Amino acid sequence: MSKYFSYFSKTVYSLDNSNNVDVVTDITTRFAFEKTFQNNSSVYYEYDVQDSDTPEIIANKMYGSSDKYWIILMLNQIIDPQFDFPLDQRTIISFIDEKYSANANIGQTGIAWAQSNVKAYYKIETRTTISTDTELKNRLEIDANTYANVASSTSNLTLNDGNIIKIAISKETESYYDYEVKQNESKRTIKLLKPEFVSVIENEIVNILS
Repeated sequence: MSKYFSYFSKTVYSLDNSNNVDVVTDITTRFAFEKTFQNNSSVYYEYDVQDSDTPEIIANKMYGSSDKYWIILMLNQIIDPQFDFPLDQRTIISFIDEKYSANANIGQTGIAWAQSNVKAYYKIETRTTISTDTELKNRLEIDANTYANVASSTSNLTLNDGNIIKIAISKETESYYDYEVKQNESKRTIKLLKPEFVSVIENEIVNILS
C-alpha cells in the first residue's frame, strides 16, 4: 500500500496542537473507478479466489508486482481487505467459532452451536415444465411457525396450451454455519483488471492525485 500512498499529495499537520507542524501524506484523498468502467466487462476478467490467495499474491501473478494489489481492492470496492475478501477454509472456521462462542452452551464450541442452530426457514416451490424439463425454483424465507405448517406436496397444473406444470412444495432450513459459509463464498468471484489497462490506470491516478 505504500506505493499507492506515494501518489498522494502532502499536507501540513500539527501533531501536538502546537506551532510545530509536520509534512504528512494526505490520506483523506480519495480515488475511485467510475461505475461505467467497473461494469465494463471488456476491461476485466472474472476470477475465483483460491484458499491460498491474497490480494498481494493475485496482483503479483496478474500484474507482476504485489504493490498493485490496491487495483484489485478498488475495482471490487473492497474496503476491509480482511473481511470483504473471501476467507480461506481454516480462517472462516475460526471466524465462525469465535463469532458464536458466546451463544454456545457450556462445553460446546461456537462452531458446534452454529451448525446445530437454525438461522432461517424457507419454503421451496419448484415448477417443472414436463415437456421441456425446464425447472423454476422459488425460495421464500418464512418464520418458524409458518415453516412448521408447510407440508411437502406435488401437484400438476395443465395450461391452456396443453403443457403440464408439475408443482412441488418442500421446505428447508439454513444453519448459522451454512449462512456464514454462503456469505463468504459470495465474495469468491472477483473482477481483475486486464493487465493492458494497468498502466492507464496508474497514469490516471498520478494525474488526478497530483
